[in-house]
Amino acid sequence: MIIAITGMPGAGKSTVAQALGGMGLRRIAMGDMIREETGRRGLPLDDKNMGMVMKELRGTYGAGAVAELCLRSIQSKEGEAAVVVDGIRSVAEIEIFRKAGEVKLLAVLASPSRRFELLTARGRTDAPPDLESFRTRDERELSIGIWNAIALADEAIVNEHITPDELTDVALSIAAGWMKPLGR
Repeated sequence: MIIAITGMPGAGKSTVAQALGGMGLRRIAMGDMIREETGRRGLPLDDKNMGMVMKELRGTYGAGAVAELCLRSIQSKEGEAAVVVDGIRSVAEIEIFRKAGEVKLLAVLASPSRRFELLTARGRTDAPPDLESFRTRDERELSIGIWNAIALADEAIVNEHITPDELTDVALSIAAGWMKPLGR
């Protein structure tokens, strides 16, 4: 089983993925694939460069290009009952993962103001320096079809007025229900 997490930047996907990783599931972050490729090219790891690399990979190799990179990692470890993939951005990526097994899609949702707050608070190099950059990033994500992926979610969590602990508790409960048939 692949527990795939989707949502707009800053919604709380990584918090959920880390919590599921704490259950013993291997976590694969799609953004890490982009960070690695951006670094391999010798570019600074900022939002502009990472966005350009992401769009270039998808333009050259198709909408599922980043998922194909992740799929290699999933297939390299036989015998896992489930893995967590953090950062689904398109229906094409969901279809790529369905080649490897059952996919359960979890959407994490939050308003733009909440997401901007969370993105700037986490202090990563790709955090938007201002609202204009944040909006540009959102437009880029929307242009690759992220809302289509969100619309297909099996479950959704609204991360608006809850604490990180409450967010992870809900996510863990959902994942436990999905994994029950697997004997976990």
